[in-house]
Amino acid sequence: MLDLTYETPKPKVIAGAKHDWELVIGMEVHAQVSSKAKLFSGSSTQFGAEPNSNVAFVDAAMPGMLPVINEFCVEQAVRTGLGLKAEINLRSAFDRKNYFYPDLPQGYQISQLYHPIVGEGEILVDMAPGVARLVRVERIHLEQDAGKSIHDMDPSMSFVDLNRTGVALMEIVSRPDIRGPEEAAAYLTKLRQILRYLGTCDGNMQNGNMRADVNVSVCRPGQYEKYMETQDFSHLGTRCELKNMNSMRFIQMAIDYEARRQIQILESGGEIVQETRLYDPDKNETRSMRSKEEAHDYRYFPDPDLLPLEIEQGWVDDIAASLPELPDEKKARFVKDFGLSEYDASVLTAEVPNAVYFEETVGVAGDGKLAANWVINELFGRLKKDDLDIGDSPVSPQQLGGLIKLIKADEISGKIGKDVFEIIFTEGGDAADIVEKKGLKQVTDTGAIEAAVDEVIAANPAQVEKAKQNPKLAGWFVGQVMKATGGKANPKAVNEIVAAKLAQ
Repeated sequence: MLDLTYETPKPKVIAGAKHDWELVIGMEVHAQVSSKAKLFSGSSTQFGAEPNSNVAFVDAAMPGMLPVINEFCVEQAVRTGLGLKAEINLRSAFDRKNYFYPDLPQGYQISQLYHPIVGEGEILVDMAPGVARLVRVERIHLEQDAGKSIHDMDPSMSFVDLNRTGVALMEIVSRPDIRGPEEAAAYLTKLRQILRYLGTCDGNMQNGNMRADVNVSVCRPGQYEKYMETQDFSHLGTRCELKNMNSMRFIQMAIDYEARRQIQILESGGEIVQETRLYDPDKNETRSMRSKEEAHDYRYFPDPDLLPLEIEQGWVDDIAASLPELPDEKKARFVKDFGLSEYDASVLTAEVPNAVYFEETVGVAGDGKLAANWVINELFGRLKKDDLDIGDSPVSPQQLGGLIKLIKADEISGKIGKDVFEIIFTEGGDAADIVEKKGLKQVTDTGAIEAAVDEVIAANPAQVEKAKQNPKLAGWFVGQVMKATGGKANPKAVNEIVAAKLAQ
C-alpha cells in the first residue's frame, strides 16, 4: 500500500446562466479478456483475421450448439477482481440479455446481471502528485461480445463480421464517484494500467479491446454529499449514457459537452430524458441514440444451458498468490528504495516495460536517482523524438546503466555522458569502450585543471576584475575552462579552483 499522503481533489464546478452545477460521472468499462479462445467456444480471438474466419458453430448460433465455459477467462476475471481489491463471489451465474441486432446471431447476449463473479472493489486514481480520488467499483461481470456491423463497404448494403462474437468481456462498473472530465480520463488510465500489470486485458483502445460507456449527470452543489449519506440516486439528477467511448481525449470533450447540454435544459425549465447518446468528435456534440433501457426491457432470465459457476476459495487463493506487484505498490517502493519523487516514480511505473527497464538499469548503475533522471529525460525523450517504444530502444538497460556508472564514478562528466549516449543510441557499443577509444575520460588531475584555469584568467584580465566585483560571473570562467579542456575537466574541481583563484 502507498505510504504517501493524498488530498482529495475538488469536484468540477460548471457555472450556468443561473446557478453553479457539479458533475457526477460513473463508468461501465468493457475490457476484452486476454485469452486465446472465446468465452464459450474454442474459436481464436486473434485481431485482424479475415472476416468471419474465427467463428465456431456456437458463436454463429447453429441449432443444438451449447456453450462451454472457458476456465482461463474465469481465472482472468478473478485475477482482475483481486487486483482491484474486490470481493470474489465463489458462486455466480449467467443470464440471457435478450435483444435483436444483425451482429448478435443468438438474439441474446450471455451476461451476468443478478450474480456477478466479482463484487465491490476500489481504484485509487492519481490526479497529480499528492492528489488522488478513491473510486469505488460496484461489480465486475463476465459477458460475451457481439459482432461488428460494417456500413461503409457498399452504398446499399451492410455487412456483418462475427469474429468478435463470443469474445470474453469483463464489464467493470464504477460507482458515480468521478467528479470531472479529467478524473474520468484519469480513472480509465489507471484502470487500464492495472489491467496491463495483471495481464488480464491489453487495454488496446484502438482495436476496441477496451471501451467505456460514460454515465453523466449534473446536480447542484451539496447534492452529491446528500447522496453519499443516503445512497439515494435521486440527489444526483437524471443521467445520460455516452456509448462506446474509446479515446481519453474524446471522453473528456464528450463529458464537458453533455454536462453543458444538460445544464442548459435544466435552467430553461426542461427535464433531462434518460437515454443513450453517441458522441460526434467532428461536431463536438452528443446526439440521441435511443431511450435508456431498463433491465426488464431485456427480459433477463437465467441461461438454461449454463449451470451456476462455482469456484473454490483455494483456487482464488492460488491466483492471489500469483499476482504481480501492482502500480501503486511499485510506485511506493520506487519512492522508498530509490529516493525518487512521486512524479518520477509515477512516470517510471506507468507501463510495465518502463519499470522493468528502469530496475535493470539501476542494477547496473547502482544509483536510483541518477538512473531515473537518465531514463526519463534522456532515453524517453530520445525515444519520443524517434517515435519508438521502450521495447524498440537501441540502448539496452545494461548499456545505459554502464554509462551512468561512469558518470557516478566521475570518470566522465554529464555533458560527455550525453555525447556517449548519442553514440550508443545511433551506433551501439559499450560506454566504457567508447570513452576509452575516443579519449573522453574526465580530467581529475587538479594540477592540469589549475593550469587551464590560470591560462583562462591570464587571458581575460578585464573579466577577472568584473568577476571580483560580482562573484556570479565566475560561471563564465568555468565555461571557458570546460571549453578549453573539451568538456573533460571535472566540473566540481573547476568550480572550486576558479572560485579560489578569483578570491586571491
